[in-house]
Amino acid sequence: MSEHKDIFVVVEQRDSEVQKVGLELIGEATRLRDELDPNQKVVGVILGENVKGAADLLFQYGADKVIAIEDAMLKEYVTEPYAKALVQLINDKNPEIVLFGATSIGRDLAPRVSSRVGTGLTADCTKLTIEIDERDEVPRKLLFMTRPAFGGNVMATILCKRTWPQMATVRPGVMKALEKKADAKGELEEYKVAFEAKDMNVEIMEVVKATNKSTDITEAKYLISGGRGIGGPEYFETLQKLADVLGGEISASRVAVDSGWIAKDRQVGQTGKTVRPLLYMAFGISGAIQHLAGMDASDLIISVNKDEGAAIFDVSDLGVVGDLKKIVPKLIEALEKYKAAKEVQ
Repeated sequence: MSEHKDIFVVVEQRDSEVQKVGLELIGEATRLRDELDPNQKVVGVILGENVKGAADLLFQYGADKVIAIEDAMLKEYVTEPYAKALVQLINDKNPEIVLFGATSIGRDLAPRVSSRVGTGLTADCTKLTIEIDERDEVPRKLLFMTRPAFGGNVMATILCKRTWPQMATVRPGVMKALEKKADAKGELEEYKVAFEAKDMNVEIMEVVKATNKSTDITEAKYLISGGRGIGGPEYFETLQKLADVLGGEISASRVAVDSGWIAKDRQVGQTGKTVRPLLYMAFGISGAIQHLAGMDASDLIISVNKDEGAAIFDVSDLGVVGDLKKIVPKLIEALEKYKAAKEVQ
């Protein structure tokens, strides 16, 4: 085990643009490194066709070193060449921990890599810590990986004690990126993989990029969220008006999603997405612990609910007991008047 060192973060990029979850994981890896061994390095691993130029950004967000794997075969994400490159790198470098984002790419890539290097993988983690496992004959520091289980009703902490590296995928928005340091520098290594034609086991005929008018809720500064108490899917139209006035996005509790009122990608909570907006407004959400875990890090939380004993009020900065269907229209009207007055000035 002693030959394994450093924390690798597989940094996702799309069209050579670094995805935010990679920066979040570099920040988390830095915190983990400080608990594990300050002498180890946080290493950002980025794969693509022309991606080494992203190294400066990764240094600015805390990476000590960047390993860039560049090849024309890596221009678009395809499972086999990406998996081959990472398996070779991990077997060669022997990292102690490897982290992936729990995105569509990370969820496809990480299990294949873990299987081929012969180690375990904990998926969709919401918490990572370094702790000493006192139950072993020789106590040692391990990565404690926590994720929701049984539909989010239980939080399970998982250890990988017999094989290395310890690997996890982590949900976007859960971890916090470090403050950007514009003058930060680090070591860049260009790592070579000898790809063969057979490594590309699919043929990409065309890449069609969908135009999504709405912002990912993990990126939104202002979130207007609805739950069971809004009464039905039609009221999301009203909440959308409020979101439009604020320049935000709508989101929802699990009950609203399970009821078919709104798309799954709008769900906040342990079985949805973890968010950290500047403002989170909760309408008709009682505040189940699974939901609170996905939004309680928001800067400002305002809740409206008829039940004065609703758990959502326990984490709210401002709680309003009342009928949301009377309050929301008045709030929209007041905000529109305020905006109009500001424009006149």
